[in-house]
Amino acid sequence: MSGSVVKESGGLVDVIDRILDKGLVLNADISVSVGGTELLGVKITATIASFETAAKYGLEFPSGTNLNAPVWEKSFETYANCPECGNRREEKLLIEEGCPICGWESPFKNKRLSEVEIKPPR
Repeated sequence: MSGSVVKESGGLVDVIDRILDKGLVLNADISVSVGGTELLGVKITATIASFETAAKYGLEFPSGTNLNAPVWEKSFETYANCPECGNRREEKLLIEEGCPICGWESPFKNKRLSEVEIKPPR
């Protein structure tokens, strides 16, 4: 049989990781009407995402969030997976140094990062 598709089975951890990585927006419009007259209308928007994803898309953070904390610097770093073993590492380090797990070396290793055009994943 040619063209068969192999699906990876994922657990709850994989689903949560994907939701936090990509983000999830839920919109709901609820209305209570009696005899064609709307008595109550509620519009709800809920967003579920990691702080890193929220910062990337410019979502508003809860009041009291300290955006000057050192940990926020990491939220603006981009990460990539090694094409050989899938190890997640800072994109800049993966390009410049390669993967310490499997030894993969980037074809752009000897070029300056400003010379390399990095396309975001789809």
